[in-house]
Amino acid sequence: MLMGNHMDLESVVSRYRDAVQSVVLREPRGEPSRWRQHTIGARSWQVIQPVTFTPYAAVRPCSGRCLFCSENLREKEAERHASLLRPAGNYFPQLQQVLKELRGLPLSYSLSGLEMTDDRSWFLQLLETLAIHAARGNPVESRVLYSNASGLVVLGDDPVLTRAITDFGFSWIELSRHHYDEKSNQGIMRFRSSSLAADNMAFEKSVALLNGITDIKLVCIVQTDGVDSLAEMLRYLAWARSLGVKHVIFRELSVLDRRYKANATYRYIDSARVSVGRLMQEFLERNGDALPELKQSTYGYYFTNLVVDDGGLRITFESSDYTLLHEKHDSGRVFKLVFHANGNLCADWNPDRHVLFSAAGEGLHSAE
Repeated sequence: MLMGNHMDLESVVSRYRDAVQSVVLREPRGEPSRWRQHTIGARSWQVIQPVTFTPYAAVRPCSGRCLFCSENLREKEAERHASLLRPAGNYFPQLQQVLKELRGLPLSYSLSGLEMTDDRSWFLQLLETLAIHAARGNPVESRVLYSNASGLVVLGDDPVLTRAITDFGFSWIELSRHHYDEKSNQGIMRFRSSSLAADNMAFEKSVALLNGITDIKLVCIVQTDGVDSLAEMLRYLAWARSLGVKHVIFRELSVLDRRYKANATYRYIDSARVSVGRLMQEFLERNGDALPELKQSTYGYYFTNLVVDDGGLRITFESSDYTLLHEKHDSGRVFKLVFHANGNLCADWNPDRHVLFSAAGEGLHSAE
């Protein structure tokens, strides 16, 4: 689909289908083995494999205030948003209850939503709780942290945190950085004054330290006045190479559906969207017919991507569609597991929808 200068990524990827080395279908098509029956809350569910489990909570508001942040989207019918809930004193006992419900189910830990590293002691306890679940013989296929690096810039001066991250055994860590220039990045991410991560030198130091622990992927959301052209993309990649990073992800702002109110965040996403499909095509064809190595295309249940290798640097181009996400979540099958701070384990990012199990107790409170 071509709309103005916007190219649908899936359509662009299809042009290179014959050159792609492998194709991954994250949503099973006629493959019964890709679904697993598991009982949660005394009911049997069909759970996609692999399935990611996200303990979605943060003790305090995020250290960044990104212009496009999905945590600031509001559904028209929802009573409360998960980002406004704060974990109470019984959070970790409730998390342990939920993990008991998931015993034996193969999971991938996806530590995303808000900024989990902002509160050091809470983050350390989270890692310990999840590690215990895996140590008891429960299969955990991958462990991924999505972070803006605010709580990670102190690693060089915090051996306890460094050891905890090392011992946890992250498969990789995705660090959000939406521009190579410090000022331009701050205009997008808008770090609070309490965060040191706005400073490029501090961020780059943390990347160097993390490179010695696990694989690091830099995540850049392409957008107007950010990385919005091939020239800007090439500058970003040169910066990533200078940091020793081996993988960069360029993501398009998600396509939203009509569930959301047209608030400032919704309007920004709509107006600032840059076609990652167009940028990808320009990148791939910048040297004529000499294409980079096209490693893998993935068709997820609500996203599409293409991974290429360009001189030893892996680059992922990715787009997502929330209409598809909601269709899958509403299907009656489990595509995603999210444990919310209200004690609900849901098959959705909404803390009150598609509830599979409730470990709710006393003490839940909302952020002011």
